[in-house]
Amino acid sequence: MHTQLVKVDNHVDNDESYQQVVDCLRKGEVAAFPTETVYGLGALATDPEAARKIFEAKGRPSDNPLIVHIGTKEEAGRYAAEISETAVRLMDAFWPGPLTLIFKERPGVIAKSVTVGIGTVGLRMPDHPVALRLLRMLGGPLAAPSANRSGKPSPTEAAHVLHDLDGKIPFILDGGATGVGVESTVLDMTSVPPAILRPGGITAEMIEDVIGPVRTETGAAEEEAPKAPGMKYMHYSPDAPVWLVEADEDTIRQAIRVFSKDGGKVAVIGPDELRTDEAGWYFATGPYADPGSLAARLYGALRACDDTAATVILAVETPLEGMGLAVINRLKKAADGKRFIR
Repeated sequence: MHTQLVKVDNHVDNDESYQQVVDCLRKGEVAAFPTETVYGLGALATDPEAARKIFEAKGRPSDNPLIVHIGTKEEAGRYAAEISETAVRLMDAFWPGPLTLIFKERPGVIAKSVTVGIGTVGLRMPDHPVALRLLRMLGGPLAAPSANRSGKPSPTEAAHVLHDLDGKIPFILDGGATGVGVESTVLDMTSVPPAILRPGGITAEMIEDVIGPVRTETGAAEEEAPKAPGMKYMHYSPDAPVWLVEADEDTIRQAIRVFSKDGGKVAVIGPDELRTDEAGWYFATGPYADPGSLAARLYGALRACDDTAATVILAVETPLEGMGLAVINRLKKAADGKRFIR
């Protein structure tokens, strides 16, 4: 299969470019497109065979549910069995935006492979002009996980998608680099109080300002299908093993020395202030006090490590508040729980 990269620009007429991707999706194929978080790999959420092609292209476990993207708030009622007043307040506050809301699904509408048969559906309205235009021209819901091989760092540029999925999908809509950089917050509206299943660009504090207290539940039992992506499986991992390390200069230097023994080569992903020449490579992600900057650069830095000869990657921990919680969630998944202890 030939993968066609289609560049779109908000300042020129792109109708023909969008239309060829819409036609592809209507025929039951898949296509990658940018959102404000990461690039997604979309297929019609109502078409079981189309959704199957997402799992096939990504190598994604079949019990890992897909988020459904919609182009207007009004569409939510077509796929959710019940939308509470609380949910409406969240939609009004954060849609379009990086917030996925999980509802009980309206039976018989969304393909079972998308919801993995657990009776709920995750919906979000992305805040990206390319994604919204594509969805509105299509006039239907797109199931869309991140457009990468399963388990690898998510793509924040079209080039990342091409690297992972070249020859596996027909189209990539290239709308430039994404902004937020980590996937959407996932909030389960079927529990009381609502539960954050995956932290993201909309923080717990922002949600609580609108609806009051929420709780956090970011894991899933081994024998259960997860309600949201990112709860059960190892994710976001580059080729070399990732270890978390405390945001402390002496601890980072000690970790570099330990992993450099016997010819090991170490890359570090961390804030500007902790840059060190002792590592083979240091990928600075912005000020420590600005986890939003790290979020935007995280996956690019993880992918850049694959272009080095590093045998170990040290990822410096972020502040445990706001967007820092979303970043540390991704780093823990990338490290599969490994943490250097001084």
